[in-house]
Amino acid sequence: MVVASIAGAAVAGMVAGLTVLPIVQRAWIRHRTSRRPGRPGRSTLGRAQISTDQQAALTGLGRKSLDSLRVGVVVLDVDDVPVLVNPAARAMGLLRVGPTQGTVAAHPIIRTLAGQVRRTGVRREVELDLPRGREGAQEPLGVHLRAVGLGTNYVAVEASDVTEAHRVSRVRRDFVANVSHELKTPIGALQLLSEALLDATEAAESADAQDIVEDVAAARRFAERIHHESTRLGRLVNELLELTRLQGAEPLPAPEPVAIEWVVAEVIDRTRTAAAARHIEVAVEGDRRLTVYGSDTQVATALSNLVENAIAYSGERTRVTITIGRSDGYVELAVSDQGVGIAPHEVERIFERFYRADQARSRATGGTGLGLAIVKHIASNHGGRVDVASTLGGGSTFTLRLPSSPPDAALPLPPSLEIDNGPAELRQA
Repeated sequence: MVVASIAGAAVAGMVAGLTVLPIVQRAWIRHRTSRRPGRPGRSTLGRAQISTDQQAALTGLGRKSLDSLRVGVVVLDVDDVPVLVNPAARAMGLLRVGPTQGTVAAHPIIRTLAGQVRRTGVRREVELDLPRGREGAQEPLGVHLRAVGLGTNYVAVEASDVTEAHRVSRVRRDFVANVSHELKTPIGALQLLSEALLDATEAAESADAQDIVEDVAAARRFAERIHHESTRLGRLVNELLELTRLQGAEPLPAPEPVAIEWVVAEVIDRTRTAAAARHIEVAVEGDRRLTVYGSDTQVATALSNLVENAIAYSGERTRVTITIGRSDGYVELAVSDQGVGIAPHEVERIFERFYRADQARSRATGGTGLGLAIVKHIASNHGGRVDVASTLGGGSTFTLRLPSSPPDAALPLPPSLEIDNGPAELRQA
C-alpha cells in the first residue's frame, strides 16, 4: 500500500511538472506580448477575435487552475521578487518575510535555483528536506523543486511535496540496518558457543573423571545457550515472514465470526509459562461473549503479542489485565500493565519494526522488536486500529479495536428490479 501511494504521488508530480510550467510560460509570454506597443494581445477561437470579457474570464480561469494545484508554483522576476504564488507554495513555507514591512521574499533555496537558471539557461531540479519551524521538532518537509526560465530573466519554480516518500525511505534504511543487526547477534553467539562446545568435548577426551564431569557441565551450558539463541533466531525469521505476509504478500482469508472467549482462552494458554516464570497474574475483565470478524489466528496473535509485551516489561509479582468492551461498532481489547511505561517522544514510534524504547531491557527479554508492528498490521487488515496510552514509570495500556460486524453489513441492499427508480439515464449514472 505504501509503495502504491508513493507511485501515485510520483505520477501526479510528473503530470503536474509537464503541465503547470508550460501553462505559466505561455501565460507570461502572452502577457509580455500584450504590453508591446502596436502589438495588442490577441487570441483566436475559430478565427473569431475573443472579446475583452472572454479574455478576462480566461485569465481568471488560469489563475483558478494554478490555485487548485497540489504542487506549489512560484514565479520570480529579475530581482527574485515573487510575482506569482499559488496557495500550495504558501502552505509549503516557500515564502519568507521580506526586507521591508508588508513584503514577502522567496525561500533562499528558491532564489538560489533561480540564479542558477539565469546564469546557465538550463532547467534545474533538486530534491531536499526543508526544516519546519524554529524548534525543528516537526518532521522536515521533503520537496522536489524544478526551476525553468520563462524569458527576460523570469523564472518559474514548481515544488512537489515528497515528505512521505522521504519518510518511507528513512524507515526502509532503518529496517535494513536493524534486521542486519538483529540477525548478526544470534548468529555470532551460535558460532562462539559452538566453538566453545567443540573445545570442551575435545578436552574431555583426554581428561580424568573429575574433569569430564566439569566439561560435561560446561558443554550443557553451551548447549542450552545455543538452544536459546537458535530459538530466538527462528522466532525472528518467523515473525519477519508473518509481517511480510500481513503487508500483502499473500491474500487475506475471508472474514469469519471470531468468538472473543476463544481468543482470550488461547492467549492465556500461550502466555501462561512466561507469566508464571515472573509470578505475574493475567486477569480478564468484561464481556467475553462478544464477537469480532476476521481471522481467528491473526486476532489471537495480535492479542497474544500485546500480553507477551506487557509481561516482558512488567516487574515480578505484578498484574496484567485484559479488559473487554464494546464502543461504536467496535470490540475493544485493552491490555494494561504495571510496567516501566513509555516516554512521550517514543509513543509515536513504538509500532515501527525493530524500534525499541529500552534497548538494554529489550535485549534481556529476548524480544524481536516485531511484535507491535505485527499487531498494527493485523488491526489495519481487519479494519480496526491499535492505540497506546502510557506514562513513564506508570505502566501502559494498549487497546486493540476490531469491528463487531462483518465488512459488508453496512452496505445498502440493491434496488428491486420491479420498482421504477426514475429515468433510465439516472439509473445508469
